[in-house]
Amino acid sequence: MSQDLYDLLGVARDADGDTIKKAYRRLARQLHPDVNPDPAAQEQFKQVTAAYEVLSDPQKRAAYDRGGDPFGGGFGGQGAGFSFTDIMDAFFGGAAGGGGGGRGPRQRTRRGQDALIRLEVDLAEAAFGVSRELKVDTAIRCTTCNGDGAAPGSSPIPCETCHGQGEVAHVQRSFLGEIRTLRPCPSCRGFGSVIPDPCRECAGDGRVRARRTLTVKIPAGVDTGTRVQLSEQGEVGPGGGPPGDLYVEIQVAPHPTFTRHGNDLHCTVVVPMTAAALGTALTLPTLEADLVDAEGAAGSGLETDFHLDIAPGTQSGHQTVVRGQGVPGLRGGRGDLVVTVAVETPTRLDERQEELLRELASLRGEERPDGQVQATQRTVFGRLRNAFTGH
Repeated sequence: MSQDLYDLLGVARDADGDTIKKAYRRLARQLHPDVNPDPAAQEQFKQVTAAYEVLSDPQKRAAYDRGGDPFGGGFGGQGAGFSFTDIMDAFFGGAAGGGGGGRGPRQRTRRGQDALIRLEVDLAEAAFGVSRELKVDTAIRCTTCNGDGAAPGSSPIPCETCHGQGEVAHVQRSFLGEIRTLRPCPSCRGFGSVIPDPCRECAGDGRVRARRTLTVKIPAGVDTGTRVQLSEQGEVGPGGGPPGDLYVEIQVAPHPTFTRHGNDLHCTVVVPMTAAALGTALTLPTLEADLVDAEGAAGSGLETDFHLDIAPGTQSGHQTVVRGQGVPGLRGGRGDLVVTVAVETPTRLDERQEELLRELASLRGEERPDGQVQATQRTVFGRLRNAFTGH
């Protein structure tokens, strides 16, 4: 190869490594046999590749600048080779094999993983918010080595196999010459350095398992499945890297009185048949009553009960909506409380009670009621038919 290698790549003799690599990528996109089948282009591609093989290697480039033969026997011989990785870089803009992020040693320090724990809270705590202390078993930075993984007084040293590059070359013969691919160094696992004296506390990982106590503030209005994010409270990363996030998933325990539907609360109140017929007034507890214990009831400012009027003649299944007594929403507002009345029919009567009921039935003409059959559901077509027939 008599042509000047710098001229082949179109760069100045004092060009740095990045400039040389960019020039090679540009030419490889134009001349690669998969792109340009012209035999002349293929020959030029071989020359450009050989030039890049020399100028991208500091030792070969120095030998070439001094006038020596950097190929050691001519182009295509045993000494010739090129980086298959750089050809892939020319077309895909990254490291060969889809590794991404370019070549070079891996970082020992990496971000930790996110963690998830589940926390059960009462319905009142979910509705009005609560602060809880959590004990979390997680990875924390090793205090003995401060996260670098080396025993006190020592430090990582460059890997003798890859000389700190984190990669080793694998050479394979092909019709283009010798194809060189880069792989993570097996000695240092791609880090470029080894720890000759690992920390005895963390075995060189830079982190240890420990139990921590955290305080999590549960906002008002959460429901089962809601996740509260605690930034940078998750696992510390390898090499003492920054921690991930901790997610607290809420599980709301069943309530003995109230059932939650969205931001509304539902409950059922059972009244005797006589109270439903004559009407009555009831005092029922609110959800806030769960937050007030016996000592803190006075001066708490919370409404622990409300009054419900049962109108005379109330039927079983009747619902009363109490506005603003439901669950606060995460974005403001508050749901309602829906109270369903269940009328209880007596199952055991003494002689006097039975006598009075029979007398009442006689007065109302209900000794032998015929009963009324009512449709529980009417279809759309049935309603349309009745609208036209007047039924």
